[in-house]
Amino acid sequence: MNAKKKALGRGLSALLENSNVDEITNSFRKTSDTAIAGTIANIPVNKIESNPYQPRTHFDEDSLKELATSIKEQGIIQPITVRLSDDNNFQLISGERRLKASILAGLELIPAYVRTANDQAVLEMALVENIQRKDLNSIEISLSFQRLIDECNITQEELSEKVGKNRTTITNYLRLLKLPATIQMGLQESKISMGHARAIINVPSIDNQLAIYKDIIEQDLSVRQTEEIARNIDDEPYNISKINKSEITLPHKYQKLKEQISKYLGLKTDLKRNNKGKGTLVVHFKSDNDLDHFISKIRK
Repeated sequence: MNAKKKALGRGLSALLENSNVDEITNSFRKTSDTAIAGTIANIPVNKIESNPYQPRTHFDEDSLKELATSIKEQGIIQPITVRLSDDNNFQLISGERRLKASILAGLELIPAYVRTANDQAVLEMALVENIQRKDLNSIEISLSFQRLIDECNITQEELSEKVGKNRTTITNYLRLLKLPATIQMGLQESKISMGHARAIINVPSIDNQLAIYKDIIEQDLSVRQTEEIARNIDDEPYNISKINKSEITLPHKYQKLKEQISKYLGLKTDLKRNNKGKGTLVVHFKSDNDLDHFISKIRK
């Protein structure tokens, strides 16, 4: 029992070391891809080529270091997936983050599931696997969807079945690729959310799209505020100073609070609030009597 626990603690590699893995690994150059397909083997990391179809463009260094530390302590829990390449090396299909962290941890061998796959199958597997991950940004997902459609020659309906998302979701992601590059970059860098981007894309003028994008960042506009601007904008050049920001839709609970304050005071009020909880409450009065009435109310 103790030996088994120790093996599990060292990861998948510990479970493989008493099998015929060494024989498979040492002879992979003499073996056809079909002969070793379907096996799990310890593969030298320096014999594994990167996946040219990898949709992820950014790997967080701190996260990789954390994973490398975990691999040093626990080993590899889930094998990567590779295929035999034309030059008798291996090409990565999925698991690039695990491979990078293993190299960072100083591993020379990594457990890998070896399978046969043509270029289209590799592309599909890499894209579909990565689309399911939570750390891809919206633009990376959008580009992955577009590549599956263009390079694998599949319809949106077929794509929907492959990735387990409805067609409306896929359409919304693909529309993001119509935005100007500046806005796409802002979405990748989390300067704006996908909700902001979906609102901006409904604005016909690119100049207005870029101006609204700038104000989202500078004025800290919420998604609802952005939707309201996009809904009411005309063909004229956009300028936020022309918009009565107090009329931009507030979240329901704050709209209700504004109405309650107005009713209690008997005076018109404006409530403005950004996503960080900062804002202003303005009370309007038309005479000294209104002001005296307001003072009497807040002194109670």
